[in-house]
Amino acid sequence: MTRNVRETVSRLIPDPGKSAMYGVSRLSLFPDLRGSSLTRGSFRLPKDGETNILITSALPYCNNVPHLGNIIGSVLSADVFSRYNRARNRRTVYICGTDEYGTASETAALKERVTPRELCDKYHTVHKETYEWFDIGFDLFGRTSTPYHTEICQSIYLNLGKNGYLEKQVKEQTYCDSCAKFLADRYVEGICPHCGFPDARGDQCDGCSRTLDAIDLIEPRCLLDKSHKVVTRSSSHMYFKLDAIQPRLEEWIKESYRKGKWSPNATTNTEGEIVDARIRSGLHPTPVTRDLTWGVPIPPLGREDDKEMDGKVLYVWFDAVIGYASITANYTPEWQQWWFNPENVKLYQFMGKDNVYFHTIYFPGMLLADGRNWTTLHHVSTTEYLNYEGGKFSKSKNRGVFGPQARETGIPASVWRYYLLATRPETQDAMFSWADCFSTLPNVICTHRFVSFGNFVNRALKFVSSQYNGIIPESGDEPGPLTPNDPLDGEFINEVNTLLRDYVDALESVKIRLGLQTAMLVSNRGNGYLQAAGLSKTLLVENPQRCAQVVSRAVNLIYVLSALIYPYMPSTSEAILEQLNAPARVIPDVFSTDILGGHHIGRPDHLFKPIDEKMEAVWKAKFEGVGGVSQEAPAPKRKPKKTAADNVRTNDAKENGPKSEEALALEARILEHGQYVRSLKEKKEAREVIDAAVVELKKLKTELAVLEKT
Repeated sequence: MTRNVRETVSRLIPDPGKSAMYGVSRLSLFPDLRGSSLTRGSFRLPKDGETNILITSALPYCNNVPHLGNIIGSVLSADVFSRYNRARNRRTVYICGTDEYGTASETAALKERVTPRELCDKYHTVHKETYEWFDIGFDLFGRTSTPYHTEICQSIYLNLGKNGYLEKQVKEQTYCDSCAKFLADRYVEGICPHCGFPDARGDQCDGCSRTLDAIDLIEPRCLLDKSHKVVTRSSSHMYFKLDAIQPRLEEWIKESYRKGKWSPNATTNTEGEIVDARIRSGLHPTPVTRDLTWGVPIPPLGREDDKEMDGKVLYVWFDAVIGYASITANYTPEWQQWWFNPENVKLYQFMGKDNVYFHTIYFPGMLLADGRNWTTLHHVSTTEYLNYEGGKFSKSKNRGVFGPQARETGIPASVWRYYLLATRPETQDAMFSWADCFSTLPNVICTHRFVSFGNFVNRALKFVSSQYNGIIPESGDEPGPLTPNDPLDGEFINEVNTLLRDYVDALESVKIRLGLQTAMLVSNRGNGYLQAAGLSKTLLVENPQRCAQVVSRAVNLIYVLSALIYPYMPSTSEAILEQLNAPARVIPDVFSTDILGGHHIGRPDHLFKPIDEKMEAVWKAKFEGVGGVSQEAPAPKRKPKKTAADNVRTNDAKENGPKSEEALALEARILEHGQYVRSLKEKKEAREVIDAAVVELKKLKTELAVLEKT
């Protein structure tokens, strides 16, 4: 099929994990781009003078199966930001992998009666396959149990020792008489000395999220056998002198917050003031070694106390964060171009709120003490917790949807991604519920709603297929940006350009949820445009030139949407491009004519299928787990939750009858304006601005009510 698309709008940075280099056949499509910085050499490496983006998401423990909360908490959010930057033609690398060393893996292996290596092999595969199904696009999903990891960890440890930031301390440590060995943190449980949580681990309390030393637990218990007697004995360990690096670290935190515009978190507040209690009370030396065998061996420092470190390994909190660099080293042997290049590389790190300390204090402190010119954190993006149906996800109780089970529902990955991102817990904990899921998804993106994303794409492309034999007509618009002073569509073009600015501003600030809302507003504006312009066979007959113009502008808006939705629903974006018969494009700054007259589109088809609402009760029962009903208050019989689309409908007998073009256009405007009001609240605009928008929304609803009574 003939293509007629402006070459300069094409996305040149490949999809994550795909070939890092375009071949001759690819470049032949864009002859005027040959020799540019974007087509020379490998995309695996950053380029001086350009914006280069390095992205990490918190490494998941290699002893469990990820649930929906884990997925939205870091890997999915980071994937959106990674794809956004690729769609801005920026060299981007997204790294993650399984955190494999330490007591978490050792204890899980004991329970499953396998070796730690066998356990990690098993769960690395589970994680990798789960993320692949969710379309999470890592450049490499690696693991920490590699030779590169050992080498880089040991080099940092040696530099800390050389620079005077390691000291030996002889400390009392938990020891199990029956096991005849020291018990590392996760082999011990007990009562938290800070909040009284009864099942605190030896390294961290799940009740208050405080980091702990196992020796501080009240009534400690051996994880292998609770009847074993746990005592204390002396053991020598190396400690990282965080207190010595604190003055430099505080200056770094303030500067990084200012430059990277961190999201509010447990370390800094919205004004950039350091609020972490540990820093405010003064940091203390923290242990970096453990009495284990499954981990990175301690290298000799050339000191008299080296023998006391024989047989010990690096503490998992020390080695895990170094995994970002070591996995990058497994991705490219020239990994140092990413990790020792702060002048040209911006590091964005995504995590849940419980990981903030290790990424904003502990890890940066290590890199500063190491003494080399590391690429350090530019922006930290954190999430609160996503809970499940009034409680917490629990694998032991089979409560909640865990990675592989999401596929079993038959709900496509794009739809899961949409729902999780639309409910991303950015400022407070969020709750997954099947009721909310079913009241949101069918009304927002499935094709049986007029004001839906899928309907806009399908309606416009089917019109091209049926009325123009699948060929874009000559519209009279020049290739390139559309003028905002257009006599017929100036207001429409200006509104789209404003939404594009809002979208880019949101993603540049890593406001993931707001970006998705804005993309949906663009879709809704497209629906409103088709209604207001009156796209129909009648328009084709009475004003063929205007009809061609409307078709061209609608198709080009769909092309824009394919880029806007790419970070959020990449397979949906791919389906749109296939129907358009167009190459992947960049996210634009302004609305342009990029698909030109004479271009042949592909075969139009529905993007989404409605979800059977009967499955709500089925899936809720399936995933409520053991004792799931008792964990919730009995829910009264409820009416289906109203959505924005429902609010623009009347309950009279006319509902199932045909609606006028004017009513349909008003419905689209109401939904669009409702999204606009929500975006104003999300951006915390001035109260008078929000109030004015609410007044306008009420006015539109009143107009619709009056219209439908006539």
